[in-house]
Amino acid sequence: MAQLRIGLAQVNAAVGDLAGNADKVIEWTMRAAEQGARIVVFPEMVLTGYPVEDLALRKSFVDASIGALRKLAADLAAEGLDGIAVVVGYLDRRTGLPPRVGVPAGAPLDAAAVLHGGSVMITSAKHHLPNYGVFDEYRYFVPGETLPVFRIAAQDGDQVDVAIAICEDLWQDGGPVAVTRTAAAGLLVVPNASPYERNKDDVRLELCQRRAREAGAVLAYANMVGGQDELVFDGDSIIVSADGELLARGPQFEEALVLADLDLPGASRLPAGQQRASAGDGTTMTIERIELAPLPAPEPDSPLGAPMIWPRLSDLAEIYGALTLGVRDYVRKNGFASVIQGLSGGIDSALCATIAADALGPDRVNVVLNPSPYSSGHSVTDAEDLARRQGIDARTIAIKPMMDGFATGLDLHGLAAENLQARIRGMIWMSLSNEEGHLVLACGNKSELATGYSTMYGDAVGGYAPIKDVPKTLVWELARWRNQQAAERGQTPPIPENSIAKPPSAELAPGQLDTDSLPDYQILDKVLDDYVEKDMGSAELVAAGHDPALVERVIQLVDRAEYKRRQYPPGPKISAKNFGRDRRLPITSRWREPRHR
Repeated sequence: MAQLRIGLAQVNAAVGDLAGNADKVIEWTMRAAEQGARIVVFPEMVLTGYPVEDLALRKSFVDASIGALRKLAADLAAEGLDGIAVVVGYLDRRTGLPPRVGVPAGAPLDAAAVLHGGSVMITSAKHHLPNYGVFDEYRYFVPGETLPVFRIAAQDGDQVDVAIAICEDLWQDGGPVAVTRTAAAGLLVVPNASPYERNKDDVRLELCQRRAREAGAVLAYANMVGGQDELVFDGDSIIVSADGELLARGPQFEEALVLADLDLPGASRLPAGQQRASAGDGTTMTIERIELAPLPAPEPDSPLGAPMIWPRLSDLAEIYGALTLGVRDYVRKNGFASVIQGLSGGIDSALCATIAADALGPDRVNVVLNPSPYSSGHSVTDAEDLARRQGIDARTIAIKPMMDGFATGLDLHGLAAENLQARIRGMIWMSLSNEEGHLVLACGNKSELATGYSTMYGDAVGGYAPIKDVPKTLVWELARWRNQQAAERGQTPPIPENSIAKPPSAELAPGQLDTDSLPDYQILDKVLDDYVEKDMGSAELVAAGHDPALVERVIQLVDRAEYKRRQYPPGPKISAKNFGRDRRLPITSRWREPRHR
């Protein structure tokens, strides 16, 4: 067996920042070289960032990606890193494919390349294109048809064969994984940009173990980390042996270099060149083999010792990590220095402010207290208590004078008068945003978003929504968890207990409670989970044990609120089906679920 040291660089790329992303590749390749790695694998489309969406259809952007790849190869050599095989994801195009209806303009490719010796040695592209959930890749890419296999010298001088697949090629049967076994490669490296959702880390490990056995090869899965609009990439890079043993695993929600010393079979006797093979999915692929020139490469100073396996986070710690990373990167990558939000003393705004303070630092978080004549005394005191606990800048702007001003010109009653209060508050936050340059955070949760329990141009205003994919019951769980974490560290819990314990209320009318308009959240969230996440119809919901009258009421609330959700700010996705990229229903629709009793 030959021993090869590999590094998986799970890094945070920014969409469109080709120069910055290339610099990051050089920086992390240097780190890997210092640790004696012969191969460094970066995430899917690390050079362009991911997902690039319709930028893939823009010729200038594809040209820039290809040019940046060639420059990166030369720059790596100029830094003395030309003896390391660097696997980099980028955006390419398939040449020779005539334009036709149904093919993305320019035939873009979600591609990977091996950089070595100052050159682009071999390229390939994703074979399986996902078209479900948040993915819409038939719109952007054409499939790849080759499995690249490059031969490289290991630390002891023996040669090994390394194949490359990309992200979805691991999640689907057949394709590059099956062809890797045909090619007799000893190592399969897989660049990924796999977004976070709850419990996905367990699914990934089982997937990698199963595919390694199918390929008959050690499998190295390098995943991206960082926030991109509504998606959050959680890292969690994985290396498993050919029989599924876990050899290394990266941390969640942070950049890292994951190293492992791999015992690999020697290279096959098959010569360089091309070979056609069945992909096991009704298609054939071309195995393309090359041999990398024997260039001076780094040698490890010492064995790695214990496997690099970072501990797993708990379920709530994972979710909170995704939310804070999503906020941090949205603010940072979009050039904001600070955020501002309303702080009502309730649990939603309290959790949002805490997430923002943890993501950015309390000095970059501003909160506004906007009491009205209907605000309870504890609303103000609870909000002030949270600001003191966390060292957040707070100001109070009472809205009664503005309400009186509107009353002189508008004769509003009932719901219209209640919503006016929310819209005055929204106007204040947006005005302060314009004046002072803050990003406004919207503090609505998923249960409210589902049922339309928010005011357009009021509490729904903002540029980013930290908890838009967090059901109300989970909001309480996260708040209690965050306080418990602080207590265990001997710190002051950031969220006042009264904000967690008191009944939720919008306080737009005397004595108002959320339960005046909505079912109890413990009951509501179970129905929403089945209707929104699982796409159950009315009959299925009733068969699952939900009250028929409640089912009818909840369906009406959810269906009628689609137009509101379309106008809501983006926020980090943590569920299998978020509002936005995942769940897409027509606003104008006459379909109504049949009643079942």
